[in-house]
Amino acid sequence: MIRPASPRESTIVAAIIQALKRVPDLVVRKRWGSEMAAAGDPDLTGCYRGRHFELEVKAPGGRLSRIQEVRLKEWHEAGAVVGVVHGPGEALATLGIGCEAIRK
Repeated sequence: MIRPASPRESTIVAAIIQALKRVPDLVVRKRWGSEMAAAGDPDLTGCYRGRHFELEVKAPGGRLSRIQEVRLKEWHEAGAVVGVVHGPGEALATLGIGCEAIRK
């Protein structure tokens, strides 16, 4: 039996960004890897009503690397909301945002 292909992480990231951009008072940015970036920093960074967040996006079955675990812990200890998310619903829930907050 052939299983349907899991969505690519980049597709999930795009869907999460699209959902988050519909929430008033929220700013989200995709963090791109480069030689200037810290290894393991989460995929998405932003702020919702004055609270900084860092989200690591994983495709189904994806796992955090050790350095990603360390970076999320650092952000959490600094006071940021952090989470590992697999889609828009999890991202919204991690930030405590209900469906009623999303602009149509």
